[in-house]
Amino acid sequence: MTRKKLLIVDDQVGIRILLLEVFSTEGYETFQAANGRAALEIVRLHAPDLVLLDMKIPGMDGLEILKKIKEMNRDIKVIMMTTYGELDMIKEATELGALMHFTKPFDIDELRVAVNLQLSEEGPSPRFATAT
Repeated sequence: MTRKKLLIVDDQVGIRILLLEVFSTEGYETFQAANGRAALEIVRLHAPDLVLLDMKIPGMDGLEILKKIKEMNRDIKVIMMTTYGELDMIKEATELGALMHFTKPFDIDELRVAVNLQLSEEGPSPRFATAT
């Protein structure tokens, strides 16, 4: 069974490291990007199953990245990460195909459960994946 692929897009290195550790432990093949250009390159090369996408990224914002991801592959699931007060952008992100959003600082366990739920539909729960 191939491992599910997860891309973390955030310009804050601390958040990327935290999420990489959490989701690697869950058994996912994880990728990270600090900006839109790197994120889209990873999407093109690796076609992740799910993207955790920060709304505010310098250079290319989350909405723009989301649009481009969906143009490349409509099947990629996207969960937005936002800071408080970006409700207008959240509405637009949902219209563009984002599944849900988490407001920072988010509860890491809630995010983990949401990701596992999104990625468990097609196969066994990732919780039972063996670490390599």
